[in-house]
Amino acid sequence: MHDTTRLLEAAAALSELLRANDVPHAFYGSIIVAVMANNPYTEDMYCIVEGGLSHPFRRVRQAVSGNHLITTVASPWCNRLHTLYHGFIPPIEIEILRAGEEGPRNVDASTTTMIRGIPFLSITEFLRAKVKAWTSRQSEQDAEDICYVVSRYWNRVDYNRIPEDDMNNFAKSHSSVSPAWASIKKKYCS
Repeated sequence: MHDTTRLLEAAAALSELLRANDVPHAFYGSIIVAVMANNPYTEDMYCIVEGGLSHPFRRVRQAVSGNHLITTVASPWCNRLHTLYHGFIPPIEIEILRAGEEGPRNVDASTTTMIRGIPFLSITEFLRAKVKAWTSRQSEQDAEDICYVVSRYWNRVDYNRIPEDDMNNFAKSHSSVSPAWASIKKKYCS
């Protein structure tokens, strides 16, 4: 478990550097639920970065180069990039994910929302990404995040962006979200 406040500070610092270099990005993970629920601890946080004309990892490395608070750690053997925020001991690690592989292909005002001055995936895009992750991993943490978002923010979900079959399967195995999922479908299908 990670301290939510520390993760938000690291996200704000990374976001400032990425914005200064015009790199479209949004944060994603259980951090979103922790912020909305006012939970002091959370499991994970990722940063989804759009590529543009160059690879997203290159854009991140260029944005943080020369910064003493944020550094990057590449894992070429598994094609991953992490940033380390050195404002705390131990440093806060944020994995960089490519837009389209995780989350939406385009990271812009239609797919993000600002929370405490930091861009996060919108409710719909968060739910879409979590449902896809749950379908492949069957993680209990993903399931808890989905249940929280669907039951509390169902009226802010764009039904057309959610993989219907996957969400129907999720609702079958987690009956607590069935009424909210039915309300979402009713809102768009009536």
